[in-house]
Amino acid sequence: MVSETYAHVLTARRRISELFTPVVGLSLVGLVLVWLAVNLVQDPDGFFRVMSIGITNGALYALVALGYTLVYGILELINFAHGDVFMLGGMFAATVILDMFALSEDPSTGSLIAAILVALAVAMLACGLINVTVEAIAYRPLRRAPRLAALITAIGMSFILQDVGLIWKGSETVALPKAFPDGKIFTIGTCPDCVTYTWDRLFVLVITVPVLLALVWLVRYTRQGKAMRATAQDREAAAMMGINVNRTISFTFLIAGGLAGAAGVVFAFYFTTVRFDTGFTLGLIAFTAAVLGGIGNLPGAVLGAVIIGLIQAFNEGLSWMAPGPSWTQSIVFGILILILVFRPQGILGEQTPEGA
Repeated sequence: MVSETYAHVLTARRRISELFTPVVGLSLVGLVLVWLAVNLVQDPDGFFRVMSIGITNGALYALVALGYTLVYGILELINFAHGDVFMLGGMFAATVILDMFALSEDPSTGSLIAAILVALAVAMLACGLINVTVEAIAYRPLRRAPRLAALITAIGMSFILQDVGLIWKGSETVALPKAFPDGKIFTIGTCPDCVTYTWDRLFVLVITVPVLLALVWLVRYTRQGKAMRATAQDREAAAMMGINVNRTISFTFLIAGGLAGAAGVVFAFYFTTVRFDTGFTLGLIAFTAAVLGGIGNLPGAVLGAVIIGLIQAFNEGLSWMAPGPSWTQSIVFGILILILVFRPQGILGEQTPEGA
């Protein structure tokens, strides 16, 4: 009798929790939408200007978030060293810009294009190889170990790569020249309050969008992509079907590292600064984006990254009732906590049983 009563109490609590969670989530979303609507009405030009910045930042975060999601999808491992691989990509880009091409502000178009292409090739290849090496040395021996062991190892590799950047470039911020011209591609509205779209923002999308499309094509339509998806679903079954699991996992780390390298190049050209601890904060933001969208889900990582980019830009750029830049990290990681508590599978992720 007591056990039946206890079961009824647990069932009632579960139903209340299932009702409470959507109500809280919808209420928070509703408040944010009202706040955005008020800002849009008060200053439409400023609103769209800030939104364009948010989309640009979100595209950059998406490149890093996809690396997290690829590795988690195939190994169920949160590779905390991924953000520091991205930082090294920025360091490689800085070396190409400052040492190989010695670019100054407003360089010639030919020099700029050559520097971008060489920086992308060097950073993507180097970061891909670094990621493959990290997987072979640090993660592969721990595949059958408890998940906590691999997680601690990932944190340790993060500090090791961070120290590599510190020894290589020092503790000071590496300043890069502003390579893109100040000219506006197009404007919306009446100046001086018009919305302008500049060359550096276009550069982020020109690099990011083709890379994202190429990744989707690779995963969905190529033989190697099918091997990646099969390995992610069931490693033992994939091995029995003749798939080389070790090679597939290494290839996944290679692609994830290449994405981090491309993101490092975009970051270096767009923000014109890079530092040994850059990957720590931006990596956590990208990880939050991956969790928000549904870690392990490629479209979810992109969606989460764009949402985080917009949240950051709106918080720092809108004038009415915005907490301000000092609150950005608190808001982003507060979202991470809320997602983990109320919807751990993310927006587009699917809920699966633990250990499935």
